[in-house]
Amino acid sequence: MKNSNFVILSFYCLILLSKPFFSLSATERCNPDDKKVLLQIKQALNNPYQLASWNPNTDCCDWYVVDCDPNNNRIVTFNLFSANISGQIPAAIGDLPYLETLVFRKLTNVTGQIPSAVANLTNLKLLRLSYTNLSGPVPTFFTQLKNLTFLDLSFNDLTGSIPVELSLLQNLDALHLDRNRLTGTIPESFGNLTGKVPDLYLSHNNLTGSVPKSLGDLNFTVLDFSQNNLIGDISFLFGRNKTIQIVNFSRNMFEFNLSNVQFPDSLTSLDLNHNMISGSLPQDLTKLNLQFLNVSYNRLCGQIPAGGKLQSFDVSSYFHNKCLCGAPLPACN
Repeated sequence: MKNSNFVILSFYCLILLSKPFFSLSATERCNPDDKKVLLQIKQALNNPYQLASWNPNTDCCDWYVVDCDPNNNRIVTFNLFSANISGQIPAAIGDLPYLETLVFRKLTNVTGQIPSAVANLTNLKLLRLSYTNLSGPVPTFFTQLKNLTFLDLSFNDLTGSIPVELSLLQNLDALHLDRNRLTGTIPESFGNLTGKVPDLYLSHNNLTGSVPKSLGDLNFTVLDFSQNNLIGDISFLFGRNKTIQIVNFSRNMFEFNLSNVQFPDSLTSLDLNHNMISGSLPQDLTKLNLQFLNVSYNRLCGQIPAGGKLQSFDVSSYFHNKCLCGAPLPACN
């Protein structure tokens, strides 16, 4: 009996050993087309250490940097950041048709323009190409990505003007174009948004001209136009019925009277430093739950209203104004 059992066991072992790859191929989740594309991307990036797990003999759903959809096992996430990678974003990235998240971030040796192949990724919801050395214009083909909810192109070397077509992206929660070398004006089309009103980050560029009045018809939550060369009156962006929470208009050439501006109760951060704003600080500022305030380096005058959070900020929030006075500045004469 013992010999018989041994023979049967040996027989099954021979069957398993004779088909060593049967188990892998039967259980591999990764779509073969996606795997082929990923290996092309790895080769185009010169086989970096961060993609060492991308072994063609293993399941690509288990590889680092990418994730598969558990329902159809297609690659839906590509998230590459803080890696020692040089070169350009491979055009093959556009051959991952189910991709919903694409991130190339903190890759300072990644250069070149944003490849047009990105326009093929019509399922994209989040696109973050930031902290790289990408150059060239902001592509107009982003308008083909109708499902985008988050677009971040910050901290690059992008040049040219802001495409008016970006206003056609109706599902955006946030648009980051800050920290580039963009020129021209803020598109008038941004005031014609018919979908969501995105948080708008345009700081640290070379934008000029006035802010379109049409933006005053929208209810933003975050607006950051700081460190540009913008001019004019932007008081129309405020109002009692607005929903704005965070405002940074610092280091421009905005010029208007602050005295009668009405601020919404939602406002928690207001940065207007280094402009040419005149008038006095409205008494209504004392009613706000401000977490940050800076109106320094302007042309404000009069006493800082007492009460609320206004005295909780130090001198640096108020100094270098024409004749502003009262705590925390010296008393008014």
